[in-house]
Amino acid sequence: MTLRLANAENRLFNRLMQIPAPSSPLLRAPVCGVAPPALRGGERACGGGVVVAPVSVAVPLVALFRSSVVRLSSFCLQSSSVAVMALLKSSKIIPAIGSYGPVLGVLPLRASSWWSEVQMGPPDPILGVTEAFRRDTNPKKMNLGVGAYRDDQGKPYVLNCVRKAEAQIAAKKMDKEYLPIGGLGDFTKACAQLALGPDNEVLKSGRSVTVQTISGTGSLRVGANFLARFHNAARDVYLPKPSWGNHTPIFRDAGMQLKAYAYYDPKTCGFDFNGALDDISKIPEKSVILLHACAHNPTGVDPRPEQWKEMASVIKKRNLLVFFDMAYQGFASGDIDRDAWAVRHFIEQGHNVVLSQSFAKNMGLYGERVGGFTVVCKDTEEAKRVESQLKILIRPMYSNPPMNGARIASTILATPELYKEWLVEVKSMADRIIKMREMLVSNLKKEGSTHNWQHVTDQIGMFCFTGLKPEQVECLINEYSVYMTKDGRISMAGVTSGNVAYLAHAIHAATK
Repeated sequence: MTLRLANAENRLFNRLMQIPAPSSPLLRAPVCGVAPPALRGGERACGGGVVVAPVSVAVPLVALFRSSVVRLSSFCLQSSSVAVMALLKSSKIIPAIGSYGPVLGVLPLRASSWWSEVQMGPPDPILGVTEAFRRDTNPKKMNLGVGAYRDDQGKPYVLNCVRKAEAQIAAKKMDKEYLPIGGLGDFTKACAQLALGPDNEVLKSGRSVTVQTISGTGSLRVGANFLARFHNAARDVYLPKPSWGNHTPIFRDAGMQLKAYAYYDPKTCGFDFNGALDDISKIPEKSVILLHACAHNPTGVDPRPEQWKEMASVIKKRNLLVFFDMAYQGFASGDIDRDAWAVRHFIEQGHNVVLSQSFAKNMGLYGERVGGFTVVCKDTEEAKRVESQLKILIRPMYSNPPMNGARIASTILATPELYKEWLVEVKSMADRIIKMREMLVSNLKKEGSTHNWQHVTDQIGMFCFTGLKPEQVECLINEYSVYMTKDGRISMAGVTSGNVAYLAHAIHAATK
């Protein structure tokens, strides 16, 4: 069969032909001909055709299989033509130079790798737990690393109000046009009202701005980028120790410097209030301090209202910029106002906070990626300037946010019947988590455990810092197929009335 090479292929072939071999003429013949039968096996091995040039000379052609290069062994071409179109399919051409036989020369067709210096990254600790869980054949296995709500049968749960909102949206047969850079207006308004309260002075005066984001992670990253560009007074962001694992790379990759303040006391499995106040009082002025509004992740330890008040006072004296992360409003206590209390109190005390929100947990919209980022400003003029710069930041990041999840959330928040149903459902999710905490402690006592497990019920939200030691965690994984992260954090969403007794038995066995 006759094959013709394109102009680029002609130039490449002619370059190859200019490489001399001993006792043979230079290979400069025009490229056009038929591949002999002897070459067609190698031709197929390369995955492409071979075009031959009219030269009666033996030319060994080798393409390496190793590192994405195909090895063909030497061919002796006695035909009137020789060509290498098939080698265009491989990463390198190795023509004979000086003698025939082994590979003596390399002519790259394309770079074999731009990324040879890229090292393998460490596995995600949560995903690693899930992968190990999936491989386990124990019928009693438990995955307590998952960060999503499960019902009492251990199944993913879609809220009824979400289903109804989806049906209403589908019935309207709306378009799929781009949202504005700042997101869906109805959503951002409802988002801010949910966090700050509909009667908040900040909203009435118009001195805040809210943009729709790619859930909580996207909100944090937009906020981090905004700080990196405009908060020039200090580059330091102080995180509670410990904090959500993603906080560090989010702020670090935005160019901020990470510091820590005391938060969790491993001796009591509770809040280190005195340590936190002491550290906060030493933070340099105008630094950024990140606070978990409710249901601290990963510890489940929240300050009490009187502790929040004292923290707000110290933070104000230090003139620190407060960055609230509120990913669990309503999901912590079951009461949306109680869970937003800290945010609202700080604003009442004169803090112009920035706020990240997520609707992944409290509406179960995990994959819809629905979130908001709010900046409380001095006045409306400042708010307009901030909004303009947020849009400039967002435009090259993701241009505009996704539509569907924002429509679902705004429909629920703006429809009285759906809103009431949502409040009931989010409380039922929170109540189930609280009940599982109580049942776990009760079953540990039945097992005969003499340890103090009060911290399990004192903590709040999806996660519980059990206080288990690394060797105890290993025992639970290896002996009982109870999977969790090495720090002993468990997701209470993975505990059900059907497996809580088994979990208590396993924990007791590992800790006695």
